[in-house]
Amino acid sequence: MQSFNGYDPENFFDEVFAGRGEVRPHYGSVVGSVGTLDSRDFARKQQSADVAFLKQGVTFTVYGDNQGTERIFPFDLMPRIIPRKEWEHVEAGLVQRITALNLFLNDIYHGQQILNDKVVPREVVESASHFRPEFRGIKVPHHIYIHICGTDLVRDDKGTYFVLEDNARCPSGASYMLENRQAMKRAFPNLLQALPVRPVDRYGAMLRDTLAYLAPPGVIDPVIVVLTPGVYNSAYFEHAYLARQMGVPIVEGRDLIMRNDRVFMRTTRGLVQVHVIYRRIDDDFLDPLVFRKDSLLGVPGLVQAYRQGHVALANSIGTGAADDKAVYAYVPKMIRYYLDQDPILPNVPTYLAEEEDDRKYILENLDKLVVKAVNESGGYGMLMGPSSTKEERDEFHRRITAHPRNYIAQPVLSLSRHPVFVDDHFEGRHIDLRPYVLYGDKVQVLPGGLTRVALRKGSLVVNSSQGGGSKDTWVLWDDE
Repeated sequence: MQSFNGYDPENFFDEVFAGRGEVRPHYGSVVGSVGTLDSRDFARKQQSADVAFLKQGVTFTVYGDNQGTERIFPFDLMPRIIPRKEWEHVEAGLVQRITALNLFLNDIYHGQQILNDKVVPREVVESASHFRPEFRGIKVPHHIYIHICGTDLVRDDKGTYFVLEDNARCPSGASYMLENRQAMKRAFPNLLQALPVRPVDRYGAMLRDTLAYLAPPGVIDPVIVVLTPGVYNSAYFEHAYLARQMGVPIVEGRDLIMRNDRVFMRTTRGLVQVHVIYRRIDDDFLDPLVFRKDSLLGVPGLVQAYRQGHVALANSIGTGAADDKAVYAYVPKMIRYYLDQDPILPNVPTYLAEEEDDRKYILENLDKLVVKAVNESGGYGMLMGPSSTKEERDEFHRRITAHPRNYIAQPVLSLSRHPVFVDDHFEGRHIDLRPYVLYGDKVQVLPGGLTRVALRKGSLVVNSSQGGGSKDTWVLWDDE
C-alpha cells in the first residue's frame, strides 16, 4: 500500500478505509492494485487521463471567469466503489422518490389533492418560481413529467445516505460519467476486467428508449432531437455528446419550424417532422409566444404543439416546481401521501425561512448552518455558516429577512470522504453522488453515476463551477 502510506481517514466516514490502514473489503483489489504503483507511475496515468480529456474536449464553461471560460473537467483516477447491497438500497430509494415526484407534479397540475388536503402548503407550490399555473389541466404523455432525473446523494459520518436535492429540469453530468469510465478503461484495463463492475455504457441506448416511449400515439419510429441553447452554453459538450450517444441530431431553436401545430426540422433533404425533443433549455426560453418574449433560443409555437400532443418534451414543462428547495422539504410527506411508504432515502433536515419559527432559528444560528437560495444551483447563492465571515452572515441576515421564501437552511453534515491523488500522495476529500434515473415505460437507474469531489481541502462544495471534480463510480455485481 505504498501509495497510501500516511493516509489518515481522520474522524470522517471514509469510503475506502474503515480506519488507518484498514481497507474496506470491497476496495481490497483496487487498493492492492493502486498501492503497488509509486507516486510517479500514478501521476503519469493521471496526466495521460487529463491530456485525453483535453484532446477530446471534455470541458465545461465557467461564466464570468477572467481566466478563460473553457476548462477541462477535473478527474481523479481513484474510483469510488459501491457494493451490490448498498446499491440496491440506493436504487430502491431513487425509484420510490421519482415515482412520488411524478405523482406530485401530475397532481399539482390537475386535481391538486395534496394541496387541498394541506399535506403540502398551497402557497409553497404556487410561489415556486418554476411552477407553471398556465399548464394546469394539460395532459402530458403517460402522465410522466420527469423523464430524466439527477438526484444528489451524500453520506454522513455514519455512512447513511441522504438526498441533498433533486434535479428534475435539465440534470447535467451524464457525459462526464461516461467519459470517466472510458478513462478508467485506458488507465486500469486489467483491474476493470478482473472486478465485477456493472457497465454504464448502455446509458445512451437507455436514454433513447426513454425518449422514444414519449412519442405521439401511432408513431413507430419517432424522430428525436436534442435541443441546445448553442455552443456557448456551459453544458454544450454534454448536449453534443449525448446526441452522438443516441444517434440523433442536435439542433438549436433556429433549426426548427412550426407547421399546423407540428414541429419540423430543417434538413438538406427538406423538412422532417420531429416527435420528441430532449430539451436542454429552461421553460422560460422555450417559446417566446408563451414565456420570455425576448428569447431567441426557443421555437415560437412549440408550446401549442406540445399542448396538442403533436410533440413530446423531456423533461416536461413545469417540472421545476419539484426542483424548488422549499418544495424539496416536503418530499418525505409526498412519499407517505402517494405511496403509503416511509422514505427509503431520507432528506437532509431542512429549515424553511418562510416559517416563522424556522426563520428565527436560522437567523440565530447562521454561523452553524448551510443557507441556500431556493432557485440557485451550481454552489451559488449559498452561505457556509461555519466558514463564513461576519459580513457574509450579516448580508444573508438581510436577504433572509427581506425575502424569506427564497431561503432554506440545513445543518452542516460531516460528509463522507474518499482518497484523492494530490501532488504525490493521497488525501481525503468530500464527495457526493449523482445517479441518473430514467422514467419511460418503467423506472431505470443506471448502475453508477457521477461521483463529484470537492477538490479544495476541507471544502464541502463539489460543483465544477466552484472548483470540484469527479470520479468514476463502480457498482459491483456482488459484495466482494
